[in-house]
Amino acid sequence: MGNSENQSARAQRADNVWEGTVMAFELHRREFLGTVVAGSVLSLGAGPMTRAYAAPAIRGLISPGARRSKVRVAKIYLGIPGALWPTPKMGIKDEMRAYEGRFAERAQAFADVDFVLNSLVSTLEEAKAAAAKLDDVDGVLAIHLSMGIMPLLKVILEARKPTVLYAAPYSGHEWTGFGDLRRQPLGAALECMLTSDFGQMEAAVRPFRAIHHLREAKILNVTARKPKAGYLNAIKERFGTEIIVVSRQQVLDAYEAADEAAAKAEAQRWIEGAEAVVEPSHEEIEKSCRLALAFELLMDQEQATCITVDCYGSMYRKLPAFPCIGFTRLNDMGLAGICESDLESAISFILLQALSGKPGFISDPTVDESKDAIILAHCMGTTKMEGPDGPACPYKLRSIMERQEGAVPQVRMDLNQKVTQIKLIGNDLLLYFTGDIIEAPDIHRGCRTKITVRVDGDNEALWQNWSHGLHRVTCYGDVVNDLKRFCRFKGVQMLHEAGAANFT
Repeated sequence: MGNSENQSARAQRADNVWEGTVMAFELHRREFLGTVVAGSVLSLGAGPMTRAYAAPAIRGLISPGARRSKVRVAKIYLGIPGALWPTPKMGIKDEMRAYEGRFAERAQAFADVDFVLNSLVSTLEEAKAAAAKLDDVDGVLAIHLSMGIMPLLKVILEARKPTVLYAAPYSGHEWTGFGDLRRQPLGAALECMLTSDFGQMEAAVRPFRAIHHLREAKILNVTARKPKAGYLNAIKERFGTEIIVVSRQQVLDAYEAADEAAAKAEAQRWIEGAEAVVEPSHEEIEKSCRLALAFELLMDQEQATCITVDCYGSMYRKLPAFPCIGFTRLNDMGLAGICESDLESAISFILLQALSGKPGFISDPTVDESKDAIILAHCMGTTKMEGPDGPACPYKLRSIMERQEGAVPQVRMDLNQKVTQIKLIGNDLLLYFTGDIIEAPDIHRGCRTKITVRVDGDNEALWQNWSHGLHRVTCYGDVVNDLKRFCRFKGVQMLHEAGAANFT
């Protein structure tokens, strides 16, 4: 009885804190970020794993693919000297230099991009020479400078590389043929941006970034179950993503190699940063943090970008702690920690992360038609929903709701955020919908971290269309246009789950 009263009192105190100020939390966060930029040091050899620990390095906006290499993009300017549009007085090379100046002004947005080709193409011979250099690029960014470039563009498209064509107003009259070209086999990998907004150049490279990151991604799956070879092969064939099984013993070895003092320090950072510690004991948090360090060690060893654990299946209670804090920590760093060995959610997470620079939130949804909303809930929340370099959301340290054990960050996400939800089914179907966060419920039902999302579209159609399991992956922002470009390039069908046209 006394324990029950104590638990109730702690929960009430936590609720009071939740409604209060987060200034202390933000101060701690700034102090913490000041320590993390030092990075982490790893020493691996043929013998037992050893580690000199430092606080986790913030990997940056678009780190997962850049962990191995930069995104490779060919930048090709298409223009004919003396063309009548936009004006015969325009100097083609001067126009190219003006564009280059704009790229230089936005260098940070392209920090992970290697423009392996940066050429002006004015003749068929130059177009053929450029096309011959496209074998190992992730995509082509073609920039329309003048009238008369259609034959040059078609030569570039013969390389069959994902291509985004940027055409500002007055570039020429070729835009009248772009739609038809896209419907032809030659234009199957062509997307066009007809805009004066140079900022769209950043959007132009996002699908290339996603292509690169999925090809470079390596997912560690901690499970005793035999993976489905057909799915692994299909993902590898279409996206290049490698998925390997990691044994329980490998995790236990990494756990023993993780420094105990470093784990205590990591636990203290989580405790001091929390608005409240409700159910978990200090010991439980320390074990969770030591497992978090073990995950980082394994990922460094394998040069992996993502880890998932069969935490409610073959690994349930088989590890020293639940993996939730470790997953949150990786997501905050710009890597990926995924619940329940959900490989489809892992691929979906990596895709959203590459397009948005932000982590996903995997959820177990439930519907509230009275608000035209879906409630997305999961016990594990990620504090850096704006990305590794963005502000942190406030959080409590709680137990896993349905298990009443373990330690997990219950994160309060921001209201009034536009969000995108997806799930990539197999390797050729992407389910999606969008909405706005209208609430962040804090009630003792369902999972710990929750957001109520007012759905764009037909909320009734959403639940009646629902298929392919429970989980969806959500990120801040509307990334539907980026998803459309990626899916066109990779031959993936998109289905709007809240679209009335899909309603049956």
